[in-house]
Amino acid sequence: MENQFTFNIKNIRLDENYHPSDSTRITTNFANLARGESRQQNLRNALKMINNSFNALAFWDNPKADRYAVELEIISVEMDIAASGESFPSIEVLKTHIIDHQTNERIEGIVGNNFSSYVRDYDFSVLLGEHNKGQSQFSIPDDFGELHGKLFKYFVNSKAYQQHFKKLPVICLSVSDNKTYYRTENQHPVLGFEYQPNKSSLTEQYFKKMGLQVRYFMPPQSVAPLAFYFFGDLLNDYSNLELISTISTMETFQKIYRPEIYNANAVAGNCYQPNLRNQDHSLTQIVYDREERNKLAIKQGRFAEEHFIKPYQSVLEQWSASYAL
Repeated sequence: MENQFTFNIKNIRLDENYHPSDSTRITTNFANLARGESRQQNLRNALKMINNSFNALAFWDNPKADRYAVELEIISVEMDIAASGESFPSIEVLKTHIIDHQTNERIEGIVGNNFSSYVRDYDFSVLLGEHNKGQSQFSIPDDFGELHGKLFKYFVNSKAYQQHFKKLPVICLSVSDNKTYYRTENQHPVLGFEYQPNKSSLTEQYFKKMGLQVRYFMPPQSVAPLAFYFFGDLLNDYSNLELISTISTMETFQKIYRPEIYNANAVAGNCYQPNLRNQDHSLTQIVYDREERNKLAIKQGRFAEEHFIKPYQSVLEQWSASYAL
C-alpha cells in the first residue's frame, strides 16, 4: 500500500501577471485576488505591501527600507492514486524567495505559508455538516481529519518533497475569533511577543493530525498575533530573513481578508479577543468578494468528494488503515 500515491510538483511565479489554473481553489488567497477587472492592480498592490512589510521588519543595514524584495512561487502538488494515470490536485502552498539588492543574492525562503486543500474543504464544509445534520449538539466524527493528516505527512516525507525543498513547511493562519489569547513574557526579535490561547480549537486538532505544532506570535509593528504551524523548532530551524518572508507575506493576505483583526486601528493588548465585527479598522486598496469566497468552500468540498473521496474510497480506506509514519 505504500506505493499507492505518487506526487507531481509544479511551480509558477506569483506576480502581477498571474492567472489561476483550472485546478486551483478559487478561495485560495492569491487566486481570489487574481480575478475580475482589478486583478492586476490587486496583485501589484499586494506584492508592494509584502515588500514594504519585509523591509520594515528587516531594518538592519537597510536605511532606506528598500534593500529586499520578496518573490513568491505557487507550489501545486498533484497526486496520482493507485497508478491510475489520473491526478487529483492535492495541495497548494506558497514558497518565498528573498532578493537582496545590496548583495545581489537570491535567498531561499520558506515553503508552506498559505495552505490550500480540497480535501480540507470536504472535511469542514461537507463531512462535518452531514455528520451534524439533525443533531441537537455539535460533535466531530472520530476519524475527522485522519485521511487528510496522513496524506500530508506522507507527502512531506516523500522523495518528491525532499528533492524540491530543503526545509520542512511552515503554515501561517489567522487567529480564531472564538478564543482569547494572553501575551506571555517570551519575545523573539522577529516573531515578536508570544501569545497563549485559552483553549484548543478544531483547526489546531486538525493540523495536529497533519503532524504540525502551533505557536502564536505578534510580530513587531503588527496589531494582532498570527498562528504559526510547523514541525520541529520554529525559533531555531529558520533564519530571521526566512521568518520575515512568511510574516510579511501572510500578514499582508490577512490585512486584505481579515482587516477587522489585522488592519485594526488598535493593537492587541495583554488579553486579546479577535473580533470579526470590529468596526475600528482600515481597508486596503484591494478588491475582493469575501461573501463569494465563503460560499465556494462547499462547492470545492463537493468537488473533492466527487473526484477523489468517492472514486477512490476503498483504496483510501485500505491505505489509511495500513499507513503508519
